[in-house]
Amino acid sequence: QVQLVESGGGLVQPGGSLRLSCAAPGSIFSIYVMGWYRQAPGKQRELVAAITPGGRTNYPDSVKGRSTISRDNAKNTVYLQMNSLKPEDTAVYYCAAGNTVLALTITRRVDYWGSGTQVTVSS
Repeated sequence: QVQLVESGGGLVQPGGSLRLSCAAPGSIFSIYVMGWYRQAPGKQRELVAAITPGGRTNYPDSVKGRSTISRDNAKNTVYLQMNSLKPEDTAVYYCAAGNTVLALTITRRVDYWGSGTQVTVSS
């Protein structure tokens, strides 16, 4: 199965910024809906952001106004720029790909997953 490769995680202080990157195969990236999930210990995996091949984005209220998802089609890479980070943003962040919007937004129907990158927000 195709592997999505995340990078950019790390330790950041509250109020800081971080940019995550996810590289995907071109055959997937060109047509799939891409997104980011996160999972904190003891909690369910939750969608953070999604972006369609056409560039439409969607965010839950918890990150709206603080995070931006974007695509670089030339590099087959999706980014998650996170600003004004809070301790509750601490989680393992997973890149995800779904061949439809529905597949991407329902965890069990996501087609491809990255292995995750740790984001820790702490002073």
